[in-house]
Amino acid sequence: MNVHPTAIVDSHAKLEQGVSVGPYTIIRGKAVIGQNTKIASSVLVDDGTIIGKNCTIHHGAVLGTPPQDLKFSGENTFLRIGDNSTIREYVCINRGTKHRGETTVGKDCFFMMYCHIAHDCIVGNNVIMANSVNLGGHVEIEDYAILGGVVPVHQFVHIGRHSIIGGGFRAVQDVCPYALAGGYPLRVVGLNMVGLRRRGFPQETIDILAKAFRLLFRSKFNTSQAIERIKSDLEPVPEIRHILDFIARSERGIVK
Repeated sequence: MNVHPTAIVDSHAKLEQGVSVGPYTIIRGKAVIGQNTKIASSVLVDDGTIIGKNCTIHHGAVLGTPPQDLKFSGENTFLRIGDNSTIREYVCINRGTKHRGETTVGKDCFFMMYCHIAHDCIVGNNVIMANSVNLGGHVEIEDYAILGGVVPVHQFVHIGRHSIIGGGFRAVQDVCPYALAGGYPLRVVGLNMVGLRRRGFPQETIDILAKAFRLLFRSKFNTSQAIERIKSDLEPVPEIRHILDFIARSERGIVK
């Protein structure tokens, strides 16, 4: 380990092999820092924070502090961050409340400067959030989603896998997996073709998804009617099944 002499590390904290801690950083309580994780200067890692291995935490980040929720009464909760994630300057991630008990961030994520992830959020793997994205409490973001800069996401909203939201737009309803979304109010512009091709989706799958999107977002059908047509007309590949499950579980309704 390489801990700067001005850093303050609680005796109950666990720092695994290869961890480095920069000047004036504070690690409190029973925080756990995984192997080879690098923590820069003036970072606060609060009690209940568990960070995986090979992460990079930049200057001024604040991790695992109590939730900004008036119902929070000091219960023992956690923040978990997966391996290989990068957290840039001044990102703030709160730990959970008794509702879930923890805030969860997956592996291989990239959060740019000034992002905020509120209590009880579930952020999947390979998620990218550009500068100043703000997530309300209980937001769920699936794998490989990308949120452009300055996007606020309303509490309890779900963002589907492999979707992308353009910078500066506001998400107050669920965003369908594989969607490209933008505009005021937020709407589905189309299928995230570029992202799907970059991630190696077969053209046959992309074609099926494009047909589903035309039924859901470009036809005269309402959502229920479009779902029936999708079930009857399209091959039930895993991506189609996931879209149907996502819509069935939506409580706030989906962005159209």
